[in-house]
Order: sequence, then structure tokens, then C-alpha cells
Amino acid sequence: MRLVFAIDPGNTESAYCIIDADSLQPIEFAKLDNAVLAERLSRFEGYDCIIERIASYGMAVGRDVFETCEWVGRYSQIAEDNTMAVSYIYRREEKLHICGDPRAKDANIRRALIDRFAKHDLKNGRGTKKDPDWFYGFKADCWAAYAVGLTWIETILRKGG
Repeated sequence: MRLVFAIDPGNTESAYCIIDADSLQPIEFAKLDNAVLAERLSRFEGYDCIIERIASYGMAVGRDVFETCEWVGRYSQIAEDNTMAVSYIYRREEKLHICGDPRAKDANIRRALIDRFAKHDLKNGRGTKKDPDWFYGFKADCWAAYAVGLTWIETILRKGG
């Protein structure tokens, strides 16, 4: 089983999702304070670490974006120090891969993921505790972290990149 540790970085909190690259099943996920996620990441070795990279496309950016960029660098260094292969995916690549449209929003990505993977809870993709579905327990940016990993697996890993 090849496991992918996908990260959707933020300036104070980041989401991660560990995905089985063969089945595409999410194994573990959460949104954590950045320092907590950095410590958590340091306990893993040998995974592929995929991090969403920031792009401004010519737009002015503020402090939050620069702080997020710093965390991308920190996560990259921690992963490399733990013998993880580090790769990056831009948000635009996710939107194009999952929705086929670079203008897609978070809600469009979430809907596309539910439509593709949900088995019985076609509204939320989560199911219930008694009857969990593919995305049981997902909330907030865990969807984005899953999208990061899925995009890398299907566009880079499976194409021999």
C-alpha cells in the first residue's frame, strides 16, 4: 500500500489527509494548528508528501499568504528530513482535474468529490456513525487536503511522474 500525506496549508491552521494511493480511500485526516501538524508530520517516514503551493497570478497578497508560504517551506523541510518524497500541486491544477474548470470554487470541488465517491449519502458524502460513507468525519479544509492528494495521485503518480 502506497500512502500519500496531502496538506492544504494555511497561515495558522492546516488540513491534512492520508490517502491510500491504490484505493483512493482517505485513511486519516484533520485540521490542526500548524505547529501541531508539523509535529505530527515529523512522525511519518517514507510517505509521499504532497503540499498545495500558493500562486497569486499577479494579484496583490497580504501577510496571511506569506505566512502560509512559510508553512509550506516548513512542512517541506520536515517531510524531506523524514525521507518523504515532496511534491506540490497548485490549486488551479486541482480545480481543472476535479471539476474541469479553473474557476471552480470549494463548493464545486466538494460536490464533484461527493458525486464521484459517495456510495449512499449523495447529499453530504459522509453518512452517519452507524452507516458511514466515503467522507465520514470530513469537515472544513479536509476536503481541500483530499483534493490535493487525489490530484497528485491521478495526474502525477499514475502517469509515472
